[in-house]
Amino acid sequence: MKYSYYPGCTLKNKARELDLYARVSAEALGFKLEEIRQWQCCGGVYPLGKDEIATKLSAVRALKEARDQGQALVTLCSACHHVIKRVNDDMKNVPEIRDAANRYMNPEEPYAGETKVLHFLEILRDQVGFEELKKKVVCPLKGRKIGAYYGCLLLRPGEVLQFDDPENPSVMENLIRALGAEPILYPYRNECCGGYISLKEKELSGSLSEKIMDSACGFGADCLITACPLCLYNLNHQRGKNQLPVYYFTELLAEALGVKEEVRQ
Repeated sequence: MKYSYYPGCTLKNKARELDLYARVSAEALGFKLEEIRQWQCCGGVYPLGKDEIATKLSAVRALKEARDQGQALVTLCSACHHVIKRVNDDMKNVPEIRDAANRYMNPEEPYAGETKVLHFLEILRDQVGFEELKKKVVCPLKGRKIGAYYGCLLLRPGEVLQFDDPENPSVMENLIRALGAEPILYPYRNECCGGYISLKEKELSGSLSEKIMDSACGFGADCLITACPLCLYNLNHQRGKNQLPVYYFTELLAEALGVKEEVRQ
């Protein structure tokens, strides 16, 4: 199975591990991520203004290329997934945005939300299947107690993203079980880490991240996994007394599949 793949800017520099571990894991699981050509930054933030069209065009270009390739478009970064999925919903359901965007693009080949947008976790859950994934694990993560940190961008708004239950998600916990570890449920796993205010409001962002870390520690986690580069950064830089290691979920996936060393080489 082949998927069009949108890596996004951060996965080419600060979050290279999120990308590289995903690629080797995909190969081990029998599917391929085909990076789309000449992709551009998604903007990182979904623009709320209905007349804010230009900032959505990079997402539309990526979506259109995937459509033209006849493939679903896969993302890894929570922010990229959030932006691209919401822009796709606009192009499908909001005529004024769709018409304006297509006037910027090639109006003779309009895009109207035909592409299916998937997060890598959805492929593991819905295409590979966690029972099948479990069979491919060669280095089970036995004895490890792992807390999933979703944050907010993967889950909300739920009616558009349709990724998981925004109040009680389970996809990463089921992944953790498939990898042989014990998932730790804790109250702050789907709360915001302070994300986009981390530069302007460092104290507030630090306080939010500290609460998340304290919550995970209090319920017995020995590490956290996430799909968001900004979440990983904030959690690693909180200044509370509790500090757990934070990993991209793809790193532990690659470890369990026995392909982690391929990235290090």
